Amino acid sequence: MAKTNLAPEIGPTARSRGSSDSWLRRNRQTLAPWLFLAPGVIFFLFYVIFPILQSFNLSFYRWDGLGDPQFIGMDNYRELMDDRAFEVSMWNNLKWLLLYLLAIPAGLFIALFLNQTVTGIRLYKSLFFFPFVISQVVVGLVFSWFYDPTFGLLNQVLGWVGLGPLNVLGDPTLVTYGIIAAGLWPQTAYCMILYLTGLNAVDPEQVEAARLDGAKGAKMLWYVIIPQLRPATFVAFVVTIIGALRSFDLISIMTNGGPFGSSRVLSFYMFEKALSEYGFRMGYGAAIAVVLFLIMLCFIAYFLWSMYQDDKGAR
Repeated sequence: MAKTNLAPEIGPTARSRGSSDSWLRRNRQTLAPWLFLAPGVIFFLFYVIFPILQSFNLSFYRWDGLGDPQFIGMDNYRELMDDRAFEVSMWNNLKWLLLYLLAIPAGLFIALFLNQTVTGIRLYKSLFFFPFVISQVVVGLVFSWFYDPTFGLLNQVLGWVGLGPLNVLGDPTLVTYGIIAAGLWPQTAYCMILYLTGLNAVDPEQVEAARLDGAKGAKMLWYVIIPQLRPATFVAFVVTIIGALRSFDLISIMTNGGPFGSSRVLSFYMFEKALSEYGFRMGYGAAIAVVLFLIMLCFIAYFLWSMYQDDKGAR
């Protein structure tokens, strides 16, 4: 009598399921980081990369935001070359970029001052930290009152030394510098926080060895402290440059682009062209946004390349 095989036959579906389970088990450690990164990557692609590509595409069209877009090629970019308001905005952005970088050395020296154990140092840190936590709208209002030609503190101080009233926000030659000074207040506080964090990571053994070699004062700072603050300096440069190029809040609050458009920057001019009563020209506004993005990209790429070269040289 022949024996019957009672063992269940393993079909192709069960075999493939078992192989996939074993593959997942073998590659669990490899897949885990990617699964954790996936939500952030998807979010970044959807809310950052896709809008950037959409802005590039929109810059080749004439569109009011409601009707059908009309393809016009490079006409928006050609118009930018002859646009006086765009030229003024570019020059103002250059002023922002150069003067806003003063926040980095100012933040460093304040951090060096605060990085010590003396009576009341926590109070001093809180006072210097305060500008960073308040809104840009509040900063704009405070400095608008400070610059006011009738009751502002600036003109009261100038009156004490015999100087006449100065209308900073009403003078086309001074208004951009006045707004930049207002922006430097919170930006310096931000750089100070970065450097305070970096100073906590400075290697005390290197400092002690430099002291034994006779280094002190400026030499200690330049050759021992600052090289160890390179990561904080990199972040400070990138954030400050991006903040200078996309400055909008203070200009909107303090002058609304005036007087006579003399305080406009690219981000504010983009808003005026694309979304305000000046035209709803979405394509033209997108072209301005593309120019601003490319300028930011050049600076960030340069700093990333510099950091890469420094790291490669250190190895």
